[in-house]
Amino acid sequence: MSASPRTPGASAGSQLAIDGGTPVRSTMLPYGRHWISASDVTAVVDALTSDFLTTGPRIAQFETAFATYVGAKHAVAFCNGTAALHAAAHAAGLGPESQVVTTPMTFVATANCARFVGASVTFADVRPDTLTLDPAAVRRAVSGRGGAIITCDYAGEPSDLDELAAIAHDCGAVLIEDACHALGARYRGRTIGSIAPLTVFSLHPVKHVTTGEGGVVTTNDQELAQRLRTFRTHGIEDRRGLAEVTWQYDMVELGYNYRITDFQCALGTAQLAHADAWLTRRRTIAERYQSAFTHLPQIEVPTALADRDHAWHLYVIRLRLDRIQSDRARVFRALRAENVGVNVHYIPVPWHSYYQKLGYRRGEWPVAERAYEQMLSLPIFPAMTDADVDDVIDAVTKVVAYYAS
Repeated sequence: MSASPRTPGASAGSQLAIDGGTPVRSTMLPYGRHWISASDVTAVVDALTSDFLTTGPRIAQFETAFATYVGAKHAVAFCNGTAALHAAAHAAGLGPESQVVTTPMTFVATANCARFVGASVTFADVRPDTLTLDPAAVRRAVSGRGGAIITCDYAGEPSDLDELAAIAHDCGAVLIEDACHALGARYRGRTIGSIAPLTVFSLHPVKHVTTGEGGVVTTNDQELAQRLRTFRTHGIEDRRGLAEVTWQYDMVELGYNYRITDFQCALGTAQLAHADAWLTRRRTIAERYQSAFTHLPQIEVPTALADRDHAWHLYVIRLRLDRIQSDRARVFRALRAENVGVNVHYIPVPWHSYYQKLGYRRGEWPVAERAYEQMLSLPIFPAMTDADVDDVIDAVTKVVAYYAS
């Protein structure tokens, strides 16, 4: 774009940093960041100096704590969230004859896990308000019986789980909930992680709690939990708890080495102690953003439905481009120049080259695709100070006012 437009009456003091003005912040504020406390470090050091670095007692301790936190009967931990999604697809019995209906508005791993097991992927459009999977679009997309519906709790807003569960029941499919954004969220009074047959969480550093890298699948089904545990350990039958000590083992199916370590789980267990406080902080930041931006005609703020509690992994605004003398790319660069580390979540999955080669074509998911062209993710993480939040509000207000039509 050539020289940026001037808002009528804009003062010299409102000059954007991208055009040579003074940035709102002197240092870059990322969209997300982990928070490691002294107690977390102590827990990891204790694990590192113990008898077990992996396949030891801290894994089961973390799984028990995680299951308790979300209200599920079982939690199975993995080396990362993608491995957890892969394991969920396997545990659900998906294979080359399976159809998986999922959302285009997610990270690629949500769809890729279906491809890992050879299943076909059908993308259904999203709701225009929450950007979560639209049940009506899912029902239209289902072409047979069996398979799975994989929904994503986009940005931390729970999906329409009751409606999706009903569709899954009607077509004999398994509902898998990608809740990698939604630890601590609630849906109609129930905690996310205790509802769907299989719920997947990520423990990446920008998520609500972290193990560095890691993932968890929760379920209330003992058989599914056993399949998950076997799959993460080369397909070898779990022999823990047997009274007899023996060298013998049996690989009962093809599995992977998706194990997580004891020192990662030590960190995860310590982090869970902060989970509620950190979730409260995320909600406080989101409330400040909602209050600051709701009145700006150039911005559409995120929707949080009354019958569920948002977890606010992401705070995603949408630009009303008909009210801005700019495009999203210019606004993105302008905010980065103000040292506010905005990002975009996500490029629609079927737009990526791999899926384009499989025959997916742009324009088939108009709600998700239009939203993508408008969206920006603002910084939101518990370690943000009130001054950081003020900076984001000031920078967004400054840039949007500058480009206002």
